[in-house]
Amino acid sequence: MALTNSNNSGVYRASLLHFTNDPAFHQNAHAWHEDGLLIIQDGKVVAAGDYAQLKNSLPEGLDVHDYRGKIIMPGFIDTHIHYPQTDMIASPAPGLLPWLETYTFPTERKFSDSAHAQEVASFFLDELLRCGTTTAMVYCTVHPESVEAFFTESEARNLRMVAGKVLMDRNCPEFLRDTAESGILESEQLIKKWHQRGRQLYAITPRFAPTSSEAQIQLAGELARAYPDTYLQTHVAENTDEVAWVKSLFPKARSYMDVYDHYGMLRPRAMYAHCIWLDDADRRRMAETQSAVSFCPTSNLFLGSGLFDFERADALQVPLSLATDVGGGTSFSMLQTMNEAYKVARLGGSFLPALRMFYMATLGGARSMQLEGTIGNFVAGAEADFIVLDLQATPLLARRTARTESLEELLFALALLGDDRSVAATYAAGKLVHQRHAPDASHRPVF
Repeated sequence: MALTNSNNSGVYRASLLHFTNDPAFHQNAHAWHEDGLLIIQDGKVVAAGDYAQLKNSLPEGLDVHDYRGKIIMPGFIDTHIHYPQTDMIASPAPGLLPWLETYTFPTERKFSDSAHAQEVASFFLDELLRCGTTTAMVYCTVHPESVEAFFTESEARNLRMVAGKVLMDRNCPEFLRDTAESGILESEQLIKKWHQRGRQLYAITPRFAPTSSEAQIQLAGELARAYPDTYLQTHVAENTDEVAWVKSLFPKARSYMDVYDHYGMLRPRAMYAHCIWLDDADRRRMAETQSAVSFCPTSNLFLGSGLFDFERADALQVPLSLATDVGGGTSFSMLQTMNEAYKVARLGGSFLPALRMFYMATLGGARSMQLEGTIGNFVAGAEADFIVLDLQATPLLARRTARTESLEELLFALALLGDDRSVAATYAAGKLVHQRHAPDASHRPVF
């Protein structure tokens, strides 16, 4: 094994966790190595397994990064988030539509300024990495400058990111409006420049059906067929007022989801945020087409949108992933998002084991994005995006995890009590991109 001590190669000793299947449908769907070894070469996984079995394969004199007492797992995958809404997170409003009018649209107006867009994109990506998120599906704004700024910052960090220019040609302020034709032309130019450039991927991004004319949605569907390996992302059935609005705008459609289906927008690599107010016909079409759900519990609770129905989604085996939905969502942390996901499921009569939540935040996201084998677990050849989780990040977390008696119990405590402080380090393509430092005791206040 010709390993070298380079900045994107290395050997890491810790407890290892990753998934090979969905725990909801398969036994033995995860791999857990209490004393494990992760071997990285040139930004890719070489091997992951028990330390005792792999240690003899290492060359003499190679440094081993010792994270014993911590957990190494694949980086989190956030399948729905708005980077321009970073500065308006935690803004009060009585519901989705007034929240858009009062806060979202005025905030997004500023992203015609490339310098502003780049500064926000830089902070946003650093915040994701601080929270252990190494891949996200990201909404920019209607401005091409916002997309350029985002991909420029992501490329500089060598991250695996998906993003796109919002398409919006009606029912929005004039200052955020494109046209059916201009929006598609700008999207195609951005696809040609950024899609599959390094680790960057493009998503065709109609905001949601009410803010795109039928002509724009039709052209978006045609663009998706012309570039079948691109992504497609939008919102659907988040809020009952929104559903009623769509019914008035598209009276011939059987349902909100049927609007998108009519224009050929259900397909692999299509990500639909929320999916609360669907029926089984909608869910069946999603499963048939491998269109995925992005479940956004913190924003669903924050905006009072409703409770996602796990029972019906699982019955029809719709691909599921987990997302923060900042800025409707109230945290960049996927651990805090798991906390809220568990509670949403309980209120809806379902139970989410911790293993299922960590699956949804890693391999579940990768599968929903058709990226299994590239990201999301530690199979040989996968890109080495991984995080180091500290079970002693806070006194309460340390006390609780010291008393757990199973992996499920340990992970449940981490999901319910963890946050950004639990992420000791984040690696992208084998390179350290975030490291949490303990507070300097000399600067603590004295009472």
